[in-house]
Amino acid sequence: MWCYLGGSISAEPRINDRIRVPEVRLVGPSGEQVGIVPLAKALELAQEYDLDLVEVAANARPPVCKLMDYGKFKYESAMKAREARKNQAHTVIKEMKLRPKIDPHDYDTKKGHVVRFLKQGDKVKITIMFRGREQSRPELGFRLLQRLASDVEDLGFIESNPKQDGRNMIMVLGPHKKKTEAMAEAREAQAARKAGRQPGESADQGAEAPAEAPSDTPSEA
Repeated sequence: MWCYLGGSISAEPRINDRIRVPEVRLVGPSGEQVGIVPLAKALELAQEYDLDLVEVAANARPPVCKLMDYGKFKYESAMKAREARKNQAHTVIKEMKLRPKIDPHDYDTKKGHVVRFLKQGDKVKITIMFRGREQSRPELGFRLLQRLASDVEDLGFIESNPKQDGRNMIMVLGPHKKKTEAMAEAREAQAARKAGRQPGESADQGAEAPAEAPSDTPSEA
């Protein structure tokens, strides 16, 4: 009976003398197809080119191997993965709670938060909370949600229509702008602020105009 004694299974491809097959389908350093060759011949070519023989398709018959600088390949792959993680954007669902009989000042404040969230590329879950007799007037919450959606329609859209959930009514707004676009614009705005110019304004436009040369004519007393 086979027994696994522990330890992780390596995800690294087999290279050079770790490859244990009689022949391989060889790909050259520039991606050219060399063809099916004995493993010994492939290893000999790797030595001649001062490269590694790397198994890139182990399940093929025969396995596909490529001549490459494996150390350089690993480094470049790690850098690409790091850059991808850096630019990866996670859409966040923010939440905003309102009462059906909210006063104008509170409404404007709440709407301002919704606008900010949508500009950042985040979704917003809007919850209308009913209390007591308000539960018999769901149309108040519906109209408030429709009003809010209309007020921010240039920034977001109704992703999930208003629906009753117990004593609450819920609607989800989605941003027109993707999270990656919002992040890029935020970085541009931050760089512009540091440079002392408005977002979208070039460095030449942001430069101050030269002071006028002093006049040779003396001023009158």
